[in-house]
Amino acid sequence: MILLLTSDLLLRGSGSGEDSLDRLLPPAGAPRKKSATSLSKTEPPLLRTGKRTIYTAGRPPWYDEHGAQSKEAFVIGLCGGSASGKTTVANKIIEALDVPWVVLLSMDSFYKVLSPEEQVLAAQNDYNFDHPGAFDFELLVATLRKLKQGRSVKIPVYDFTTHRRQKDWKNLYGASVIIFEGIMSFADKELLQLLDMKIFVDTDSDIRLVRRLRRDITERGRDIEGVIKQYNKFVKPAFEQYIEPTMRLADIVVPRGGGNMVAIDLIVQHVHSQLEEHTLLFRRALLASAQQMQQLPQTLSVLESTPQVRGLHTIIRNKETSRDEFIFYSKRLMRLLIEHALTFLPSQPCAVQTPQGHEYEGRRHSGKGITGVSILRAGETMEPALRAVCKDVRIGKILIQTNLDSGEPELHYLRLPKDISEDHIILMDSTVSTGAAAMMAVRVLLDHEVQEDKIMLVSLLMAELGVHSVAYAFPKVKIITTAVDKNLDDCLHVIPGIGKK
Repeated sequence: MILLLTSDLLLRGSGSGEDSLDRLLPPAGAPRKKSATSLSKTEPPLLRTGKRTIYTAGRPPWYDEHGAQSKEAFVIGLCGGSASGKTTVANKIIEALDVPWVVLLSMDSFYKVLSPEEQVLAAQNDYNFDHPGAFDFELLVATLRKLKQGRSVKIPVYDFTTHRRQKDWKNLYGASVIIFEGIMSFADKELLQLLDMKIFVDTDSDIRLVRRLRRDITERGRDIEGVIKQYNKFVKPAFEQYIEPTMRLADIVVPRGGGNMVAIDLIVQHVHSQLEEHTLLFRRALLASAQQMQQLPQTLSVLESTPQVRGLHTIIRNKETSRDEFIFYSKRLMRLLIEHALTFLPSQPCAVQTPQGHEYEGRRHSGKGITGVSILRAGETMEPALRAVCKDVRIGKILIQTNLDSGEPELHYLRLPKDISEDHIILMDSTVSTGAAAMMAVRVLLDHEVQEDKIMLVSLLMAELGVHSVAYAFPKVKIITTAVDKNLDDCLHVIPGIGKK
């Protein structure tokens, strides 16, 4: 659950500086708005069902005591001939499953890069794309294994018109269910070991030919003679030699493809039973409750409660404080917090010459770089303070919202600078209550190969529950705040808290 400086902050527009801080206090008498979902323009929803939108850009943070995903995802393998309706079956399974985190992975993304000679053959419809040797099984197995473990992966984007991989690859995250479909889904032993359920889509060859003609002509720019030539020379023989024999490996055979709702319903019932056995549940309450009676962790650093800091808290916690004063003094406190956080960055001795010709023994940052990452939208209010003390600092953004049905945090938008794996990360959120959003954000950073001990979670105010949750899951993450409050209310607001209703 996400708790922000005010209960309405997440529901309002994003911004930075005073405009963003202005949103910490809603206008007097303003009605509360319903939560709105923001999505990355490059990662649209996979499917909209009657009950919810199913996203592929993230998943709930299921953690064990090491901060890793507690259970692997359930992987469904869909095999069948070309144009047999595998994608249609996959989408109908997803819709009927009605679970929030599903990834659809297509084997078509893993065609090998062709040599110049093979490119010429492909342009003449003389290259066999329906042979096992046409696929990069090594990359495919490594990718699916990472997804099953809940890690992020980069998926190649294949252009069927030019028979080349595009320059930009697509980021994909693990999920509770992964559906993998392709004509050679059962053709590799290592690949088969990753599949928890194997489904073969059996469709009449005449129907498959008609579908392939329609698809290749309208979507891939082929001519009818070339499609028929390729079908007779490669597609049909490959199906008989490599694909149809693997039907015996399937747990379930689905005749007639997507139109067979009886088979799809049986598949969905089985998957639901398997998910219950996997028990893919978020364990933050269990993790935190085990630690709640212990002292606050050593990874926590609280800004010294000087008269100045105490005075600033008095102002921003006072319900009588005006909007302008709240914004002004919150900004002052954020600046002190960011400056305190910078003291934990690694440094090394550095001698410089002064204008008077004397040597001064100083210190210099010894890391590769510093990147600030805001947990949207409240984290954006801390960006001006970071920019004020770190020249040309790079900024990334993560949007995490709570699913009102499941109570779990969900990742809806991600934009991180390139090559951040060696940077020190200042992860910013204005308040941390349960720690759910912060833990998910840390997990995303780890997925992008950021080292755990280079992440600093910086927050204006934290609850003890959130501190214990984050520290228990990620013991190397530095936690930095200006104050730690003891309790949460029934709405998971920090008590005594900060800001206004």
